[in-house]
Amino acid sequence: MNNLALIEAFGDFKDEKSISKVDLMAIIEESLKSLLRKRFDSDDHFDVIVNPDKGDFQIFLNKTIVEDEMSEDDDLEIEISEAKKIDPTFEVGEEYSEEIPIDKLGRRNILTLKQILATKLQEFNNNLLESQFKDRVGEIVVGEVHHIRKQHVILLDDEGNEFILTKDQQIPSDYFTKGESVRAVIDRVENKGGKPQIMVSRTSPIFLEKLLEFEIPEIQDGTILLKKVVRIPGEKAKIAVDAYDDRIDPVGACVGVKGSRIYGIVRELRNENIDVIQWSKNPEVLVKRALGNVTINKVELNPEESYALVYTPSEEISKIIGRQGQNIRLASWLTGYEIDVYRETSEDDDVELDEFKDEIEGWIIDEFKKVGLNTARSVLDKDVDALVNLVDLEEEQIDAVRQILKEELEA
Repeated sequence: MNNLALIEAFGDFKDEKSISKVDLMAIIEESLKSLLRKRFDSDDHFDVIVNPDKGDFQIFLNKTIVEDEMSEDDDLEIEISEAKKIDPTFEVGEEYSEEIPIDKLGRRNILTLKQILATKLQEFNNNLLESQFKDRVGEIVVGEVHHIRKQHVILLDDEGNEFILTKDQQIPSDYFTKGESVRAVIDRVENKGGKPQIMVSRTSPIFLEKLLEFEIPEIQDGTILLKKVVRIPGEKAKIAVDAYDDRIDPVGACVGVKGSRIYGIVRELRNENIDVIQWSKNPEVLVKRALGNVTINKVELNPEESYALVYTPSEEISKIIGRQGQNIRLASWLTGYEIDVYRETSEDDDVELDEFKDEIEGWIIDEFKKVGLNTARSVLDKDVDALVNLVDLEEEQIDAVRQILKEELEA
């Protein structure tokens, strides 16, 4: 049995498709050196020659020629009389190289070599896998659901690569069944105990970016620029786009006719609502666009503190803030400004006094109503002296009521 046949007999190395012949022989060389270090405490006196073209290798033990009866280590020294039997020209102090057939190492050492080879081969494949997928971070992959755990789902691609989709990287409304095909983006590669773990995500903004590139050719070819993407997974997202050519409508191109282009992405993201806006270098314009189709009368910017205060009619407040504050939060992320809202009041903005029963005693409210003062503004429009003459209340009580009403209207 030649050396390569012997090595192949140790396992399934000959069936490995991911490793070249050169790499396999390099692993064999390192494995042999590891075995020699285990057997002889060092590989300093050995030469391992690997020939990948022939698929063969040789092990040579370098011994020092010593005087007869002066050998202290038969493994590392040879007496001159024995050396001259091999070559009469040898002299004391010279080095003699003896080839060691692998089958002479003994069954136990061959089994050890098999274990070393298996470990080295696994290390090689792990390093190769880690290197390959670190270069693919940010790329969309498709995997079939293989295992469903409480805290994560394991996906397998067509090549048998394993992806881990943890619970926190799943869209809240995600529900998977075994065998289902799932798309996700490679988020990172972690090394756990020497084994690479490919972590994927469906909540990352990059996942949405890649879906947009896939569905919208103009983004892929650079005609439309994807400036920024922010999202609350499964709920709402905002994307800002621009175009090199002013004749192109980037928003319309992304949305498509009747939303045809964006619909597939919305469906993939479990009906996540996506707002597409046109980017602007003017931060005031960008803030207005990011907040959506609402009335904004004025925007005050503080670039040093990245703060924006928008002034809007009271009826627009709920639209600007959005459900659970989602709209204003996403607009802040998109623009880079912390956005706050100031409600502009008008003469039409008023509150019935009966709305204050939790803060003002009922009999006090009744005193104001007796003289026709039924709303907050009707009370605030009169000064304290006038109110003292109108209602049967102390000045301190009137001041306290006015303060409550004023705070409400200013809020």
